[in-house]
Amino acid sequence: MRFLPTAEQRDFTRSLDALLTASDTPSVVRSWSAGDPGPGRALWARLAEAGVFALAAPEAQDGMGRLPVELALAYRELGRHAVPGPLVETAAVTALLSHLADAGDPAPAKRLLPGVLTGESVVTLGVPGGGGYVLDAEGADVVLVVKAGATGPELRLAPGHGPVHPSLDPARRLARPDPGGELLAAGPLLAEAVGCAVRWARLAAAAQAVGVAEELLRRTVAYVKQRTQFGVPIGSFQAVKHRLADTLLAVEFARPLVYGAALTLAPADLAAAKAAAGEAAYASSRAALQLHGAIGYTEELDLSLWLRKARPLRDAWGTPAECRAEILAAHP
Repeated sequence: MRFLPTAEQRDFTRSLDALLTASDTPSVVRSWSAGDPGPGRALWARLAEAGVFALAAPEAQDGMGRLPVELALAYRELGRHAVPGPLVETAAVTALLSHLADAGDPAPAKRLLPGVLTGESVVTLGVPGGGGYVLDAEGADVVLVVKAGATGPELRLAPGHGPVHPSLDPARRLARPDPGGELLAAGPLLAEAVGCAVRWARLAAAAQAVGVAEELLRRTVAYVKQRTQFGVPIGSFQAVKHRLADTLLAVEFARPLVYGAALTLAPADLAAAKAAAGEAAYASSRAALQLHGAIGYTEELDLSLWLRKARPLRDAWGTPAECRAEILAAHP
């Protein structure tokens, strides 16, 4: 079996890489972290024009036709370039609204999905188990929250949000949504839609984590080739080689799990991919920080933009412990 992207998929990822390289994403991340969403919104519109936000929507909803493999490839590129914003949440909302429409409740999708797919509306989502916070509510046009109701889960349009709270990653701006809000959907159909949203969110988060891990490793390898000690590059030291080899193995192990999960969208496969990708990103960040030495701690170095993403991505939409528990439950 050839487990490789098609020529069309490779062209898609190359076009995204070119778009993001030309967008100076480090500057976009720093502006987003400082509370200025302008450059990020401009990049958001370009990503929407490239079709990134339509990959989880069916053609009936003006999407690309639910393409999980293409979504995984796209979000890997977003991770490689450290793109800020509620990217995973956008995929989750798209999947949730599309599932509701397919199940016979098209009103929320008709109202909200067109703006999401075109990039005109930045949307974020909070679900039970997220600690009560939503990501980037400050820069979002639409804040959706799934809450427990009297007869089951409820999807509500939050009327606003509270103050922004600090995060390990300054570009991940967390806030608590205001209580109440307009009821958009409820009941068993919503419960199924939330499950679908979580599956797509885990795929997107895992792919993004793989991209973060790859970029951290790439930057670290380049650095150890240049940094010298005792008159030789530190990359020639056996201990450094072993550390980088271990990191590479973690990344190479996680990547096919993500692609395999994209093919099946099975909950156990997605849990395995999310756990492996999150651990690979975290291992890459630890190796990068150690091998860069004190310079790795500085905010001026672009490396910090990826370092700070690794730990939150590892735990978002399912910690490694939660994912492993799901795998064990599926395969007793």
